[in-house]
Amino acid sequence: MEINSLFDVKGKVVLVTGGARGIGRMISEGFVANGARVYIASRDASACAKTAAELTAQGPGTCAAIPTDLLQLAECERLAAELKKRESRLDVLVNNSGAAWGAPVDTFPDAQWARIVTLNMQRAFTMTQLLLPLLEAKDSKEGKDEEGERTPAAVINIGSINALAVPATLENYSYTASKAGLHHLTRHLSQVLGPRGVTVNTLACGPFDTKMTAFTFKNFRAAIEEGNPMRRHGRAGDVAGACIFLASRAGSYVNGATINIDGGVHLAAKM
Repeated sequence: MEINSLFDVKGKVVLVTGGARGIGRMISEGFVANGARVYIASRDASACAKTAAELTAQGPGTCAAIPTDLLQLAECERLAAELKKRESRLDVLVNNSGAAWGAPVDTFPDAQWARIVTLNMQRAFTMTQLLLPLLEAKDSKEGKDEEGERTPAAVINIGSINALAVPATLENYSYTASKAGLHHLTRHLSQVLGPRGVTVNTLACGPFDTKMTAFTFKNFRAAIEEGNPMRRHGRAGDVAGACIFLASRAGSYVNGATINIDGGVHLAAKM
């Protein structure tokens, strides 16, 4: 039960959707830094290529880009087919791709419900479904624990504390609803896929300084950090470390959980 083997992800095959920027890049970098073979997929081909090259140069793992517009089902199918050409198994699927939209309740656009719910929730199901053959693939030479059991594959859905509590400053209705749905989808899938050798868990992420949260941080940085019990926002190691835990032997008995990566701010009283 030596610590390095407990948390070892060296040689694991990992797909991170939305892995070129923000939280997705933080996660990708963490896996590459620990020797994993990482694939990233997002709509911006140039950003994907740039991130893949930078992370591979850092090593010791590798990062390859498969640009994909995950809003389109055909593109998701193409991504799954391409990964199946390159790999015989998938150890970790991180469903991170997401988007947000804010507008007053009186004028919130209907189109943004379909777009946000599809990308934030439905595509987590789509990619898990399409990649099940790779997630279930067995390798007799790899991933055994001390009792001879294969470490399960891991699906990690990137949720949000906005699914746990109503945000105080934003009218992001489709985002909060889609993330709440994603959290419950995780619980449902965990019961179905656990017996098939795949764990499914959610990370409910709090405030991280990314492109998606740029407006919020520009206007409310002090309030965000002062209102957090840890007096700071999330850092790369916080979310990457949680993913590595869930992907490793150390996290192999965690299934159907929602792990809050937020410094405890979701528990803070608002009055």
